[in-house]
Amino acid sequence: MTARCDSHTSIISIFPQIYCNMSYPGYPQGTPTVVPAHPFDPRADAEVLRKAMKGFGTDEKAIINVLTRRTNAQRLQIIVQFKTLYGKDLISDLKSELSGNFENVIIAMMTPLPQYYAKELNNAISGLGTDEDVLIEVLCTMSNNEIRTIRQAYHESYHTSLENDLMSDSSGTFKRLMVSLCNAARDESMMTDPEQAYHDAQQLLRAGELRLGTDESTFNMILCQRNFAQLRIIFDKYQQLTGHDIEKAIKNEFSGNSEDSLLAIVRAVRNKPAFFAKCLHKYMKGAGTEDDNLIRVIVTRSEIDMVEIKREFQSMYGTSLKDKIRDECSGDYKKCLYGLIGEP
Repeated sequence: MTARCDSHTSIISIFPQIYCNMSYPGYPQGTPTVVPAHPFDPRADAEVLRKAMKGFGTDEKAIINVLTRRTNAQRLQIIVQFKTLYGKDLISDLKSELSGNFENVIIAMMTPLPQYYAKELNNAISGLGTDEDVLIEVLCTMSNNEIRTIRQAYHESYHTSLENDLMSDSSGTFKRLMVSLCNAARDESMMTDPEQAYHDAQQLLRAGELRLGTDESTFNMILCQRNFAQLRIIFDKYQQLTGHDIEKAIKNEFSGNSEDSLLAIVRAVRNKPAFFAKCLHKYMKGAGTEDDNLIRVIVTRSEIDMVEIKREFQSMYGTSLKDKIRDECSGDYKKCLYGLIGEP
């Protein structure tokens, strides 16, 4: 998908929690590995990129050095300057000069984030089968404002609503969870109520472990509606009532995509960097690498909390994210990912 460089200012203004590194309500602010370049001269950057692609051969190192050290908002300004200076589309030039996963990661970096997320969700829904990992990763971790902005970009790009596509491509409890999250109506206040948390924990217990069968709607309502700070108290109350973690109850009561999505909410509420570290490990383990998913997490989280994600990855898996990327990726693709995660 080609970035809409003529509308980048409005896109930035309605998607602030990525572009301005604002934290999710109820969450501490993370530490990005890609920060705004200062001073920043988009005209000079456009000239460097033009030189890197002009003539025979391509200077991939120059492209990496510029683009991995600029935020998404700054890259969009470079697109505008490139067209102003040369009358050419930077995205088209990059596509003609690059290939493979190196091209894929560069184009992801150059796409306005709402449109990029919309494209990823559409690919997850419209391909052969459904890539539930993408739906879970995006919808279970985004704020209301981010989801609304992605919904708008989705409608503009595909002339249909994200909710309709989710409903037609999923079923059962998982469909209801995705539709609830897509509705973007979670309480995002910082208010907590221990008494209500105790009541909600009792409701979850009665909806699951204390009955034959599971009342999925109660889990859906509480986990998709309560604010993050309140959910953390609810999980603590559930532990006090039962002597075990809410994750154990979810694993016992649900299965498949429904289980994965509810666990994703719990884990994102508790420790979002650890959740994304787990995603990255999943996308790189076993035979082959899920490159599209790997690219999405690294490109998007590099401007939010990649420092914390790297720390959690090292703690959880006993190896650095850089070393894992080195084992799974190669060439300019690997070097570009290194640049995004702040590694030489």
